[in-house]
Amino acid sequence: MFKTLSNAWKIADLREKLLFTAFIVLLYRIGVAIPVPFVDANILSTYMSSTSGSILQYLNILSGNAFATATLFALGISPYITSSIVMQLLAVAIPALERLSKDEEGKKKINQITRFVTVGLGLMTSIGYYFMLKNNNIITDNGKSFFGAVIIISCYCAGSALVMWLAEKINDKGIGNGISMILFANIVSRGPAIVGQLWNFVTGKAVTAEGEAVSLAVGIIIAIASVLIGLGMVMFIVFMTDSERRIPVQYAKKVVGRKIYGGQNSNLPIKLNMTGVMPIIFANSIISIPATIAMFAPGKEGGAWQKFVGLFNSTSWLYAVLTLVFIIAFAYFYVAISFNPVEVANNLQKNGGSVPGIRPGRPTAEYIRKITNRITLIGAIFLGVIAVLPLVINLCTGNLMSELAFGGSSIIIVVGVVLETAREIEGQMTMRHYKGFLE
Repeated sequence: MFKTLSNAWKIADLREKLLFTAFIVLLYRIGVAIPVPFVDANILSTYMSSTSGSILQYLNILSGNAFATATLFALGISPYITSSIVMQLLAVAIPALERLSKDEEGKKKINQITRFVTVGLGLMTSIGYYFMLKNNNIITDNGKSFFGAVIIISCYCAGSALVMWLAEKINDKGIGNGISMILFANIVSRGPAIVGQLWNFVTGKAVTAEGEAVSLAVGIIIAIASVLIGLGMVMFIVFMTDSERRIPVQYAKKVVGRKIYGGQNSNLPIKLNMTGVMPIIFANSIISIPATIAMFAPGKEGGAWQKFVGLFNSTSWLYAVLTLVFIIAFAYFYVAISFNPVEVANNLQKNGGSVPGIRPGRPTAEYIRKITNRITLIGAIFLGVIAVLPLVINLCTGNLMSELAFGGSSIIIVVGVVLETAREIEGQMTMRHYKGFLE
């Protein structure tokens, strides 16, 4: 990875793209620190500390701690992610959108619609966020000023639109995917908080959710175990991400004039984790819906609605089970909309290729679909285990590792973004016939 960056830095246009991406990320982090009028960030930080390990903490991680400080980019990239998910779902369900998604002009129209949906979702989420602040007495004027409400909602809605614009600028002129790079920056910014919690365990300053002190010996064991588990997860993620199932393909010989073409053996690689981190993002977006609705209507203390919302808190076993189920379901869904075995089989047949022992055409498509379903299940279980393991550990330790509750999802996103960015850089260097990283 470092060698790839070093070699890319020597190429002028790639260096410009790297610097542009770093500049956009810097602008985003500056926006995370810009305060919004009429909001008391100190009271909100105290309130967020009382919801440690909840879904609000996950939203805070995705926003790079802006959610807990009520700054300009408090909503983060979440509205843009949600709108992209909605448009992908609609492109499968609506034939007109599906036809648009197959040509360049149509993709531009879909991107334009996605922007409008992002603004709409940003407005709805801003209103919900405002009511959450108002209901918890975090607004300086106690929410009595209509002008203050308009200013707060407008700031957060504009912030979500600006984050979308920054992400698209990375897509156009930078390196990597804009959404992924911003998520990467937000998650990495949480590093000091995680290190601080581990340090509290090592120094004997950690306390349980009930306020009881954790003994020094237990704290050291927890800290060492957390580091070892984290390193093991990173190695496991890299191994599973690079794993693939190779379907052998044999091409028939063709005689063109006096020359013979084809006849070689090749393979069709199918990635074990061909969905990336998208199933985790999809799953967490769906599970966070009750918490988002609760911002509008928190309900009575101890009432049925609050108990229902509490079931979707990360400190409940139901949350862990639903996360695993949704990740597996969305993994199959994402593969279904992004990988077409029939199209792959038709391309093989057109190029004179065939899978040994399988007839060309429909039997080949069915064979590829069967292999893909098996691979998807293994990859989905891998994603689910990585995402749910920290949640289970947090539940078993009595919410001691609240900062690490969403560590599995965070590690997958970070490692996935690093690997994907490295591949993109290597691909661009290959197109420029640069051989430094291959030697």
